[in-house]
Amino acid sequence: MSVSAQPGKITVRKLGLIDYREAWDYQKELQRRRIDDEIDDTVLLLQHPSVYTAGRRTETWALPRDGTPVVTVDRGGQITWHGPGQLVGYPIVKLRKKVDVVAYVRRVEDMISEVCREFGVGSARGRLRDRTGVWLPADDRGPERKICAIGVRVRWATTMHGFALNCNPDMGAWDRIAPCAITDAEVTSLSAELGREVTVDEVTPVVEKHLPMLLEGD
Repeated sequence: MSVSAQPGKITVRKLGLIDYREAWDYQKELQRRRIDDEIDDTVLLLQHPSVYTAGRRTETWALPRDGTPVVTVDRGGQITWHGPGQLVGYPIVKLRKKVDVVAYVRRVEDMISEVCREFGVGSARGRLRDRTGVWLPADDRGPERKICAIGVRVRWATTMHGFALNCNPDMGAWDRIAPCAITDAEVTSLSAELGREVTVDEVTPVVEKHLPMLLEGD
């Protein structure tokens, strides 16, 4: 694990490839410590071995039909996939001014949208038809498509869970599910949009640069 500090007192911990449940337990520990002001705002950046996770609003019909294991979690949202080639970020951030979860999610969307724009995916933006996440609108390349999934949980004004930005994952991983219970749109990645290999290692420093956007303004 490597640790660095960002402007605005954000501690960044890079965990590499780590089991989903292990990272979940670590998040819960850090959230408790952040609630008690034992640590500064912290963001975990990592990858997971291939795993499907289902949030609190997951529809039964969206689950895999072939018996693929699914981890039920305490975040918002529905079912999604995590795996190599996807940069996952778990911000453990205290909402200081007002516990406005929607506003916080919008900041996450805006931050990832800035990252995408820096890579030349300029059409990336936040919500699309009231759908959480970072989406690309329909164009001559295809229908509406999600490039980053977002799901959070807030306890005592402190966040956990977060975002999953597709860099160069196995896009076939979504074929077994209806991602986020959406059937009229697709999933994409930075590599698919740019027509070249965009790795997690390439994207990580750009995400780090934009992390201060997650903090509330003065």
